Amino acid sequence: MSDRRLHILGWIASATAVAMYMSYLDQIRLNLAGQKGSLIQPGATFMNCSLWVAYGFLREKKDWPIVIANGPGIVLGAVAFATAL
Repeated sequence: MSDRRLHILGWIASATAVAMYMSYLDQIRLNLAGQKGSLIQPGATFMNCSLWVAYGFLREKKDWPIVIANGPGIVLGAVAFATAL
């Protein structure tokens, strides 16, 4: 696969990852309405995304699709975890 196509694939994957993390908005809404969810999934999401952002950001040549794709997972995973307490 050419570098250009691989680059495009990376950005498409980033967009779908961000869309996946947006699903936490509904879980946060339910948590705030009193329907508490599990702590395991948002906690695991927070840890996983934190590690991927660190990996993408700390590389010699920054891997921005990985950083951007996982950034919302850190924020929304943390908020979903906090609201589920």
